[in-house]
Amino acid sequence: MFDESLGRRAFLSASPSSSSPPLPATSSFSPIRSPSFSPPSRIPSTTSRLHPPPSSSSSSSSSFSYNARIALALVPCVLFLLDLGGTSVIAVLTIGLMVSYILDSLGLKLAAFISVWFSLIAAQIAFFFASSVSFLSIPVTVLASFFCGYVNFLVGVWASLQFKWMQIENPSIVTALERLLFACVPIAVPAMFTWATVSAVGMQNAGYYYMVFCCVFYWLFSIPRPSSFHSKQEPTDQILGSLESCFHTLHLLFVPLMFHVGSHHSVIFSSSESICDLFLLFFIPFLFQLYASTRGALWWVTKNEHEIYKIRIVNGAVAMVMVVICLEIRVVFHSFAKYMHASPPINYLLVTVVMLGGASAAGGYAVGMVNDAFSSTVFTTLMVLISGAGAIVVGLPVLLIPFPLISGFYLARFFTKKSLSSYFVFASLGSLMVAWFVMHNFWDLNIWVAGMSLKSFCKLIVADAIMAMAVPGLALLPSKLFFLTEIGLVAHALLLCYVEDRFFNYTNLYYFGYDDDVMYPSYMIVLTTCMGLALARRLVVDHRIGPKSFWILTCLYSSKLVLLFIASKSVLWVTSALFLAISPPLLLYKDRSRVASKMKQWQGFTHAGVVAIASWLFRETIFEALQWWNGRPPSDGLLLGSYILLTGLACSPIVFLHFSHVQLAKRALVLVVTSGLLLIFMQPPISLSWAYRSDLIMAAHHSADDISIYGFVASKPSWPGWLLIITILSTLAAITSIIPIKHIVELRALYAIGVGTTLGIYICTEYFFHAALLYPLIVATIVCASVFIVFTHLPSTSSTKILPWIFALLVALFPVTYLVEGQIRAKNLLEDDEENKFLTLLAVEGARMSLLGLYAMLFMVIALEIKFELTSLLHEKATERIIPSHITGQSSGFPSKFRLAQQRRASITPSFTIKKLAAEAAWMPAIGNFSTILCFIICLVLNMYLTGGSNRSIFFLAPILLLLNQDSDIFAGFGDKQRYFPLTLVISGYLYMIALHRIWEEIWNGDAGWGMEIGGPGWLFAIKNVALLVLTLPNYILFNRFMWDNVKQSDSVILLTMPLNLPSIIITDILTIRVLGLLGVVFSLVQYLISRRIRIAGMKYI
Repeated sequence: MFDESLGRRAFLSASPSSSSPPLPATSSFSPIRSPSFSPPSRIPSTTSRLHPPPSSSSSSSSSFSYNARIALALVPCVLFLLDLGGTSVIAVLTIGLMVSYILDSLGLKLAAFISVWFSLIAAQIAFFFASSVSFLSIPVTVLASFFCGYVNFLVGVWASLQFKWMQIENPSIVTALERLLFACVPIAVPAMFTWATVSAVGMQNAGYYYMVFCCVFYWLFSIPRPSSFHSKQEPTDQILGSLESCFHTLHLLFVPLMFHVGSHHSVIFSSSESICDLFLLFFIPFLFQLYASTRGALWWVTKNEHEIYKIRIVNGAVAMVMVVICLEIRVVFHSFAKYMHASPPINYLLVTVVMLGGASAAGGYAVGMVNDAFSSTVFTTLMVLISGAGAIVVGLPVLLIPFPLISGFYLARFFTKKSLSSYFVFASLGSLMVAWFVMHNFWDLNIWVAGMSLKSFCKLIVADAIMAMAVPGLALLPSKLFFLTEIGLVAHALLLCYVEDRFFNYTNLYYFGYDDDVMYPSYMIVLTTCMGLALARRLVVDHRIGPKSFWILTCLYSSKLVLLFIASKSVLWVTSALFLAISPPLLLYKDRSRVASKMKQWQGFTHAGVVAIASWLFRETIFEALQWWNGRPPSDGLLLGSYILLTGLACSPIVFLHFSHVQLAKRALVLVVTSGLLLIFMQPPISLSWAYRSDLIMAAHHSADDISIYGFVASKPSWPGWLLIITILSTLAAITSIIPIKHIVELRALYAIGVGTTLGIYICTEYFFHAALLYPLIVATIVCASVFIVFTHLPSTSSTKILPWIFALLVALFPVTYLVEGQIRAKNLLEDDEENKFLTLLAVEGARMSLLGLYAMLFMVIALEIKFELTSLLHEKATERIIPSHITGQSSGFPSKFRLAQQRRASITPSFTIKKLAAEAAWMPAIGNFSTILCFIICLVLNMYLTGGSNRSIFFLAPILLLLNQDSDIFAGFGDKQRYFPLTLVISGYLYMIALHRIWEEIWNGDAGWGMEIGGPGWLFAIKNVALLVLTLPNYILFNRFMWDNVKQSDSVILLTMPLNLPSIIITDILTIRVLGLLGVVFSLVQYLISRRIRIAGMKYI
């Protein structure tokens, strides 16, 4: 019936002399266990039962191989903690991780490692202050806080294992961290998962939730597995020791029961169902533990496989009896007593025979006890007895009793004789029994459920059951008939999706004139999804189905999860279509010989078009999600941006997996994603007639209750947002070379003028919309800055002559625009009445500050551009000095980074280079310095207006002076060694002037007579604080001189000047002088440390 190799793969010989060899790890999840068992006389070493690591590396410096399962455990916990912590925790963690990433990019591996841990510690501190973790019981609150910190610590351990240098330099430490992670995760993570689940669904079944999570993570982490960092001498060295394994077993068996007792202590003995809960919470994990012992979970108890086998059989029998009895009381007689047609006590006896007999038969077959003729006869008799008892319980007519008996016989014959014809006989008779049961109990009821009559629903249930029973037999057919298995699985998945979609979206139940709501449980959707995905994965691994059917099944089952988040009647099918459109680059285009087989160009365009269509079908779901998030219907711009963003992200697998070598595809994807983000953030006005073809969107936008519900919102002209979007997209297109401005000078000029014009108009309409006379001046200013920046970065032959005049025009427009704005506001001030003069004055000041900020930004960008170009030029000169001149023409002799640098310069540099521009235009450093100084002065003016001369502001403004360059005029002696001199000089000078200003204000605004008596604001006050200010002066003179010439000062001089700052810190009355004193101490320490470092470096050189 099917070939011999398939038979050997699916079944093992049933002869008593045959013994089942140990299965490899890749086939340890076979759906049909071997019926034969022969306890070996000698057990191999425990390590032989270990699962192989995901990585094939065997060196001690191999990477951590279990990132996937650790992420499965810790990432949901981190998301839950971030939700509890709020914005402050997210901000602290984001900043810390960004700093860590920057340090790691700079090659500072130890600093990045320390930064990661400090980020987690800071996030934990912020969590304790900002989170909403609080319970009525103080011990519970303390325990919850402990688990939060515990999980945070495990995240830090996991992050530490990602540093390659730690794995190389400290192999023993990473091994210990791996062991710590595997030892702690099965304890901490189930508690966090249960906490999150209970927060969503309540505490009624919390003990069972905790039990399930304990079993899942026990299987993932407590089953013996080899270390990722095993050595060549011990290639199968396992992670956990006997102590951790014993502790995990005790946790699995007792903690769920203790948790249930602690949370339901007042009702644990209130009923028989509550007592059964206690037994179930102990014996179900016990049975799971015994099953896990088939994978080596009890290796720490004994190394004798025969003893493990006896432990498994004896304890499993006892546990199975207890579980079956408790399930009868807790589930069967509690929920399904109405379907039992036998009277007590016969019904108890028959149900016990069915459940206990079925469990015994399944357990005996699973452990290999059905391995000879006698056991096969007992197994067959038991199956027939179970079938007959079940038929009597459900009330099957006497004339139909032979059918379940025959069905049970053929099912037993299928397991013992491996006959596929027997299975199909069982499936046919079983389908008839299911159809009879459904028709007998539900067919004549006048009930509407899930939006349909009960008869229609019964037809779907029967069809689903028939396909579910037929698929296992179809999966064992020869490979030529596997298409029947694929058809059956896909049809079953479609029918299951349809049934659950109807149940979840149509919650009304109508019967005999009564209307009620019945909510389909969410856990059923999760359960059926997980089971479907696991079945599909198993079948594709065993080559029972092809990749295309696996692709369809994965998309269908995954799309059901959307029902948990979005309540829409069409969300399941549009999500399925979207998943089917997105997933082919990930699931279909796979090749055994290569990582990923590449698409052809026409296939890429076709898939992108399909993705766009699927995203358009998904528009109602996007609309509902945005409406739920914003609390009101989204604007058309937001809806269009979300659609474009979704389309771009959905096309990213196509680009990155199959067209990663095509730069144009990457650039187009960047433009699409950026367009979507800009539309989302800007939300410009747009009329989407295609969107209103949807009844849902049309009803939401034309609802008469919008104003009464959401209130009236004044409309603001938002069309200038299109100008900013065009500006950003044009700039991005130019940067990515979609617009070829690098080689066409005319196009470069047109681009610079166009971008400057659109940006200028946007700024005018958004920030100066009441001063139309300023529009030409501001637009001309932005255009001049745009042309200057573009032609400085990509110069032409006329740049040396034109750019200085453009910059001069830009500088000249600054005072003209400022004065014109002042005249306009003054004229309006004279024309306004007394009531509007105050508002006009505020508008004048606001507009002037906006103008100053605009020009400060423009001068800053120009200074940055010139600094970047000059630095690039110096770097190229240094590179040319490193490369020997005789190797210049030999590209094969270049080091890789120099060769790439040469190729980059050859490919992107236009005909007129930056080097020639710098040689023929000595004005570049001078203009950069002038822009830097203007920007700094404007920022100081803004600081005086906005903060009144804050002490802290100078520390943020002074770094602007790092943009100064060495030129031939003003800063002739200024070089790289003096780059920090302007910062320290400006900081100290600013603070001194602010201190003198504070003293002057106190003198002229205070009462001199009152001040002379008590030393307050007066001349005595002035003399004291001026003297304290003078005491800090020597320290600043020495430090600024040192920052200029880098000449080491005597240590005695530094030590003598440092104490002069202490009186200024202790007895001054002005905060600025105290800041100067503290800063002087810091400067002295910095000068001492730098001098010491220079001296040590000199001694090493000598």
